[in-house]
Amino acid sequence: MIPIKPIPATPAVQAAKRDLSAVPQNVASQFLSPGSLNLTQLPPLSLYIHFPWCVKKCPYCDFNSHEVRGSFDEQAYLDALRADLEMALPLIWGRKIYTIFIGGGTPSLMSAAGLDRLLSDVRTLLPLDGAAEITMEANPGTFEAEKFRSYRQSGINRLSIGIQSFNSRHLAALGRIHDGDEARRAIDIARANFDNFNLDLMFALPGQTLEEVRQDVETAIAFAPPHLSLYHLTLEPNTYFAKYPPAIPDDDLSAEMQDLIHANMAAAGYGNYEVSAYAQAKRESRHNLNYWNFGDYLGIGAGAHSKLSFPHRVVRQARYKQPKAYMDAVASGNAVQESAEIQPDEMGFEFMLNALRLQGGFNVNLFQERTGMLLNTIESELLEAEKKGLLYRDHQTISPTPLGKLFLNDLQQIFLKTT
Repeated sequence: MIPIKPIPATPAVQAAKRDLSAVPQNVASQFLSPGSLNLTQLPPLSLYIHFPWCVKKCPYCDFNSHEVRGSFDEQAYLDALRADLEMALPLIWGRKIYTIFIGGGTPSLMSAAGLDRLLSDVRTLLPLDGAAEITMEANPGTFEAEKFRSYRQSGINRLSIGIQSFNSRHLAALGRIHDGDEARRAIDIARANFDNFNLDLMFALPGQTLEEVRQDVETAIAFAPPHLSLYHLTLEPNTYFAKYPPAIPDDDLSAEMQDLIHANMAAAGYGNYEVSAYAQAKRESRHNLNYWNFGDYLGIGAGAHSKLSFPHRVVRQARYKQPKAYMDAVASGNAVQESAEIQPDEMGFEFMLNALRLQGGFNVNLFQERTGMLLNTIESELLEAEKKGLLYRDHQTISPTPLGKLFLNDLQQIFLKTT
């Protein structure tokens, strides 16, 4: 049992309490009014906490991350997170949190005391499941053994480590602040303190060969991580790599790399349960599974997104992205910049965009449970996907076929209504 430490109310928290009845409860009342959907039960709820700072912005990164310019005001940001969470409480009254994910940026830049305070605030305000999975992202360049022991004692029970590669040349090309030796040291520290951790790797890197992919994967497997995420490098818009694209492997070589990864992971006993995710038996990421199963999540912090269900509607929200703008918005009483209902004609696509990433598919009843709509509302799209050989379904399961897995974007696009 981790003790709950009382946290004194800061000016930001006091302001949030004053505003709690002004904006969020009115919004909650509006969301609880009659609507077009009929959800008989609400899905599991997760909490996402965004930490927006990093040491250096990587050239491929399109996440909401900002380079630290000298220092950042950790206490002011933690004050804002608590106030943000307090203001969001009317939207989730009575609901238990099953998973927490602290992402970024580089959350491992947080001090041990700061992380302890953050999780204490969360426990003070929210009912957590007794077996809650609490994940924190960490980058090898920020690993300090004592700090990570403190993280574990504060309640983090799963790490997600951004290794990307063990090849120092490739790490330099990706703009990472660590080298191959630091990557290995970080994993050793993680293994000493955590029995549940994920390693992020990337492939199809600038100048990468098939043999170098093999070496990266075999090195990762040798550490026996419970979970591995393997991502194809993509040149995202509004990144340095998009403006100055490096020479990356062509489609044929990329496909060979993917086949090699899949074969090596299967041989080592890892199941490919989601497009880019591999796990040992019963070690899947529960937080990510909640996303893919169209579960709910409350996102707090700069730029965080939420998806929240109510009996008659499903709502998406986004918070202000720039850290200062976010903290100013919290101080003014409302951190949410955008809020919109998912319309009935969008629901099929929204659901399938997530659920079809699950390699084993999903139970046919899940669609109605999570959308409040009958499955026959997307019957024509299901038939089209079946005719194209992209989708399989029976009385229990809907899943992408092997062809559908190869052309997942095309399969998902079928459910996007254009009229």
